Amino acid sequence: MVSCAPHRIARVYRSALLVRTAAAGCALLALTLTGCGGGVRGTPGGAGLHDPYFPRAGNGGYDVSHYGLSLDYDPGRRHLTGTAVITARATKDLSAFDLDLVGLDVRSVTVEGRAAWFSRAGQELTVRPHGDLLKGKTFTATVRYSGRPQVVVDPDGSREGWLPTADGALALGEPVGSMAWFPGNHHPSDKAAYDISVTVPEGLRAVSNGELRSETTSGGRTTFRWRTAEPMASYLATVAIGRFEITRSTTRSGLPVYVAVEPSQVRESGAVPARIPEVVEWAERRFGPYPFSSTGAIVGRREDAGFALETQNRPFFPGAPDIGTLVHELAHQWYGDSVTPKSWRDMWLSEAFATYAQWLWDEDHGGRTAQQAFDALRRGGYFADDAGDGAVWSFPPAEPVDAAHISGRPVYERGAMVLHKIRQVVGDHAFDGIVRGWAAAHRHGNADTADFTAYVEKKAPGTDFGGIWADWLYGDGKPTGP
Repeated sequence: MVSCAPHRIARVYRSALLVRTAAAGCALLALTLTGCGGGVRGTPGGAGLHDPYFPRAGNGGYDVSHYGLSLDYDPGRRHLTGTAVITARATKDLSAFDLDLVGLDVRSVTVEGRAAWFSRAGQELTVRPHGDLLKGKTFTATVRYSGRPQVVVDPDGSREGWLPTADGALALGEPVGSMAWFPGNHHPSDKAAYDISVTVPEGLRAVSNGELRSETTSGGRTTFRWRTAEPMASYLATVAIGRFEITRSTTRSGLPVYVAVEPSQVRESGAVPARIPEVVEWAERRFGPYPFSSTGAIVGRREDAGFALETQNRPFFPGAPDIGTLVHELAHQWYGDSVTPKSWRDMWLSEAFATYAQWLWDEDHGGRTAQQAFDALRRGGYFADDAGDGAVWSFPPAEPVDAAHISGRPVYERGAMVLHKIRQVVGDHAFDGIVRGWAAAHRHGNADTADFTAYVEKKAPGTDFGGIWADWLYGDGKPTGP
């Protein structure tokens, strides 16, 4: 766990007073230093970004631009060996920085090719480079690690992280599960490009985000190399390992569609590959150009996970999705994946848009209108079994009560009702412009609720949205007005 400059370590071991203290890293020199080098001007980057619901998620002092992940997985032993090459820019003078990583054993850390001191405390991997990283400097940190990845249990009781499956594994990250399989700045506000290489026993496939760049087999093991060039939040990164059946196609505009289906689900999922181009083409008409260079899906077993997830380029589904779920997760590619919440408090900006997309799909395909969906929720009976249960009014969509409720019904359904109230006020034509413009204005970026309300008010000058924000977005209980 210790790796300071070799000549300093040698001096330490020649000192009878400091022998056996190597595990303390650079502190064993008994000098007033904050890093492995003298003359330190920087300060530690900070553990956690003070997210209102996950305060330890993410880290301060740097911004990641690229993750290069090389993974080797043995399903029989459930053992993962990984190397993460993280390219980042210091946003302040750094004497140390943190990475989020839960479980797994770290073998070594280097920064700019030089061995660095590191320590572990909970989910924090603290790294002290050989010298300061000055503000504005782009640097590379390489972490080598291994072990049995953990399953992470969310505050709402759902399971994420690295999930063992019957013949492989499934990595799902929302909200903080990605730290179970690679070290990083695991907060939605720090998006990056990814190259993910996964080596598995021959006969298995490894599916991830982006485009498959190569597939090579040697010595009974196959390596799949995936690349995601567009920025991606770490919670949207995925790896699915198993005996998938693959379908490749394109939309009419030439967008690649890559669908991986677990063999036991092929019969039920037969329509999924054909419907993805249909849904994407419809969504482009509604929301603007598709924001990524490929699309598709991963369909696993129902027991693999308890939820579908909008993993970038390639949403995951536990079993064959119905059309509403397919529309929801594909709409997330615009809202959630491309326009990503700045913090977990802003989750409604992702889920409300995806839910409203389902309403629009129904409206455009002969089903009930968005107004009818709104009215049904207002009465308390959007679903047949929930009439009058009041759950949709239990808290404001922009202010979930705690981390266990960031995926609660108000975030999805009452959030969609906020969008419909905007539509009622501005009219269909202006609303369509707001929806498309919002996706374009923050394409591949991050946004929060204040950004959204300011955007809406700018696009509809002279319109009073105060009642919508006060009663529907931030108000407690069921609004009493029209």
